[in-house]
Amino acid sequence: MIVFSLIAAVLGVAAVVYLVVALVKPEKF
Repeated sequence: MIVFSLIAAVLGVAAVVYLVVALVKPEKF
């Protein structure tokens, strides 16, 4: 379960970073 929690945490952080980048630099999308 620890591995699953780590994967979930990484995906959550990646999603937040992706949203921030999409908002800051929309021309790349």
